[in-house]
Amino acid sequence: MDLTGRPALARTPDAPFPAASAPGPATAVAPPASAATGPAADAPVPAQAGPVPRVPAPAAPVAAASASPGRRGGSGGQLHARPAVTELRLSAFAGHRSAVLPLGPVTLFAGPSGSGKSTTLRAYEALARLGAGDPLEEIFPDAADLVPERARPDAQGRRGFRIGCTVDGPEGPVHLDLAVQAEPELRIVGERLTGRGRTLLSTALRDPGRSSVQAEWHTAGTTPVTRAPLPDDLLGTALLPLRVAGKTKGQLEVLAAAEQVVIGLRSAFSCDPRPEGMRAPVPLGEGRLRRGCDNLAEVLHRTHNDCPRRHQRFAAVAGAGCVGAVTGVAVQELPEGTVRAVLERGGRPVTPLSRLGDGELRYLALALTLLTGPGVLAMDRIAEVPDAMQSLTLLADGLDRGLDERQARGLLDLAVDIAADGHIRLAGTAGARTGATARAMPGVTVVDLEP
Repeated sequence: MDLTGRPALARTPDAPFPAASAPGPATAVAPPASAATGPAADAPVPAQAGPVPRVPAPAAPVAAASASPGRRGGSGGQLHARPAVTELRLSAFAGHRSAVLPLGPVTLFAGPSGSGKSTTLRAYEALARLGAGDPLEEIFPDAADLVPERARPDAQGRRGFRIGCTVDGPEGPVHLDLAVQAEPELRIVGERLTGRGRTLLSTALRDPGRSSVQAEWHTAGTTPVTRAPLPDDLLGTALLPLRVAGKTKGQLEVLAAAEQVVIGLRSAFSCDPRPEGMRAPVPLGEGRLRRGCDNLAEVLHRTHNDCPRRHQRFAAVAGAGCVGAVTGVAVQELPEGTVRAVLERGGRPVTPLSRLGDGELRYLALALTLLTGPGVLAMDRIAEVPDAMQSLTLLADGLDRGLDERQARGLLDLAVDIAADGHIRLAGTAGARTGATARAMPGVTVVDLEP
């Protein structure tokens, strides 16, 4: 039995690569003639000293989650000019089993409490952080709680979980799948990167006493496969640009696929506006919106001065989500060196944001994230990639929390409009009411989850 509660698969002759030796310097090796080269083989990660979780090949969607795409929802089989995550696979993660979840330009995960909506976005954010190079222990401090409840430990007391995704882009769909051991020690024990019917990277834990996995990546030169150890607490795919020379056609293929996945994953920003922290004046700073949006007034000060057209559009959007007529959004500089944002009322006294309701503040903060980009958000920018080649994905757990139906629909309309040019995408969770509204909206993909 593997770490996630499924029967452990014995190593078969058609496994992607031969058994690796103990970790050592990078070496090039040729696989046997019977080696499978693509995900269709669905072979297990090569065995270690005891069972390890199998890294699954990309699978077809299962009945546990159904999607209702709008006219612009889903990938539609079209080639994406900018890398974007178009599918999540939660093979064994918390309460999810064999779940394959599509992602369109605007996606809402809907379902009753306990159906795994928040867990789904948690998996997306975890993959994004792995793509950015964050270590495993910072991403999963509660890893044991993410192991499926029915997963029993193997003879060595090991349990774990499996997640993955597909990133579409210029290289076509590229699939990334991970097997993570949560107990007794947190580590990545298997990773597989596949694209165009070929396994481009495969890793496996060979020696539990070492803090590394043995990696094998496609080379397609005189020696078709290169082998080297990689750390077991970092995503191997994100390390490939530092390890692959790019001298052969195969190496270039591996680099292109890895870079597409890393760009697609890193281009994500989690936004969770907290109204209780948004009402007080704030000091001026670099003007980059934080996750909780507590510095909303500071960011509006920046957009008012540096991005007047974007700020004017935000003012127009604000009127659709706040009570009463809104003719503008201004920022007042206070004597103590702080700033506060106010709604202009067309000749009437202004309304400070501190007087707005929780729903109005959340609406304004979420609208601002949709109208900005990486340069205005407190996120790790991919400086080496031009903005025109990036597609930012906003992650919003509880998108409709505190919002009335008019505000929720207004945000979705704005998201669909913004997503049309391919630069900004939205993945969020919502309750049953907003889910029902979204199903009738062209351009929104609704994924229904069941407990």
